[in-house]
Amino acid sequence: MKTRYLVPGDYMADPAVHVFDGKLYIYPSHDRESGIPENDNGDHFDMNDYHVFSLEDVETGEVTDHGVALRVEDIPWAGRQLWDCDVAHKDGKYYMYFPLKDRNDIFRIGVAVADRPEGPFVPQPDPIRGSYSIDPAVLEEGGKYYMYFGGIWGGQLQRYRSNKALEAAAFPADGEAAICPKVVRLSDDMLGFAEEPRDLIILDPNGRPLTQGDTERRFFEASWMHKRGGKYYYSYSTGDTHNICYATGDSPYGPFTYQGVILPPVLGWTTHHAIVEYKGKWYLFHHDCVPSGGKTWLRSLKVVELEYSEDGTILQVPAG
Repeated sequence: MKTRYLVPGDYMADPAVHVFDGKLYIYPSHDRESGIPENDNGDHFDMNDYHVFSLEDVETGEVTDHGVALRVEDIPWAGRQLWDCDVAHKDGKYYMYFPLKDRNDIFRIGVAVADRPEGPFVPQPDPIRGSYSIDPAVLEEGGKYYMYFGGIWGGQLQRYRSNKALEAAAFPADGEAAICPKVVRLSDDMLGFAEEPRDLIILDPNGRPLTQGDTERRFFEASWMHKRGGKYYYSYSTGDTHNICYATGDSPYGPFTYQGVILPPVLGWTTHHAIVEYKGKWYLFHHDCVPSGGKTWLRSLKVVELEYSEDGTILQVPAG
C-alpha cells in the first residue's frame, strides 16, 4: 500500500497503536500552534490534550475521531506538555500512560483509567512513584506488562543515573556506552512499578554496547516493542539523526542486538512510530511535517505496510 495520511484535518504525531475489540485504536500526541519559539528542549511542543482514533480498514477505511480523551487541565499534578502516551488493556480496564511535566517542570509518567478504549480517561491523583522522563510504551507478555521509556535532551533522561536524579545533566563521552532507554515491569494493579527500572542494553553485532557517539544507531527517544516469531523487536528513534532503528532479543528485558534502520529520515525534526499487526498484515504508523510545509511542531499522522524477510529482518520503508 502507499503511505496514507490518516487525520488530514488536524495535526497528530507520536502514535501508539493497538488492536482492541477487533479495531485499531490510535493514541497520538496532538500538535498545536503554541507560539513558543523552537529550541532543543522542545518547549514549542506544548500539547495540551489527547484525541483517540479508530479504524477497521487501514488502507481505505474511515478514521473515527472519538474526541478528547484527556486534558492537561484534568490532571491534578499537571504543569505543562502532554507528550507521547500509550494504552494497555487488563481485566476490562484501559490504562493510559502519559508523560507530563509537573509544576517543577520535571517530566513524570502518569496513569489515567477508562472503561472503554476510546476513553474518557480519568487520571490518578499523582504520577507513578519513581517515574521520570518520557515516551512510555507498554508490552503485554504472559499476563505481565512491561513499560519501556526515556528520551534525552528535552526528555530529560540525561538528568538521571541508576534511577536517581543528578545535580546536573551529564552525557557520556562519545566512545563510552550510550545512555540507555529504560524497561520496568508494571505492578499487578497497573498503577505503578513492580521493580526498579532497568537499563535496556542495545549491542552492536559484535556484542558491544552502542556508544554515545554512534548517533546513527544509538537510542535517543520513542521506544516501541512488538513480538513476532518468538523474537522481541525493540524499535526507537535516534533523535538528532532522525532514523527509526530496531534491535532484537529473546527476553522483554533484553539485551537487544542492533539490526538496522526501519525508516530513514522524514521531513521534520522528530520521528516517532508504532508497529502493529492487524488482519494478517504488519503496519508502521509514524508522522512527518509535509502537510504543514515543514513546520516541525505541526506533524501529521501516517501509516504504511511493513514487510519482513524470511529470516525475520524488517525491510526498510522508503521515507516518502
